[in-house]
Amino acid sequence: MKAYRIPLIVLSLAAAPAYAADADLSLTNDSVKGQVNFFDTNSDIQVGTGYTYHEGSRHIGNVDFHAQGRTAIGNLPTTAGIGVRAIGWDDDRLDGGAVALGGFATVNVPDVPGLSFTGGLHYAPSILSFGDSDELTSLELRGSYRVIRNAELFAGYRYLNTDFDGRGDLNLDEGVMAGMKIFF
Repeated sequence: MKAYRIPLIVLSLAAAPAYAADADLSLTNDSVKGQVNFFDTNSDIQVGTGYTYHEGSRHIGNVDFHAQGRTAIGNLPTTAGIGVRAIGWDDDRLDGGAVALGGFATVNVPDVPGLSFTGGLHYAPSILSFGDSDELTSLELRGSYRVIRNAELFAGYRYLNTDFDGRGDLNLDEGVMAGMKIFF
């Protein structure tokens, strides 16, 4: 990562509390991702934006828009959302993106206060893809534990893949991740 980008990232994260509900930072062996969400889980919508830097000079940005609400899976309290994730990426010789449809669910475990599990899946067929992307799949699974009232630690798995028209596919970001989320 170029040193001149570090002050921009630090400034962006420092300004986040003024407009955000939460911010998270996650790491894989090959990437770092920052995500800011602008509404809390009690809101009827969720809007967020994120940036991922992947080793080898790959840049990935996303903007999320979901309708969300409270529900239950079994007897477990759940927050679920359905909507779109717009993803754009740039590599040395290739670039592309997509508007992926999908959603997420966060299941809280009442017997273990602070423990939750989140899964999100978004998919864009070729009609919703552009540039060098022909299809795009985004999957994220995580287990979280709220350490204090306004911060949690998490671990999980992230998978972001795009297909090329008749030329195979590329894992834009994949791996076991760990991180933290701060609530404002």
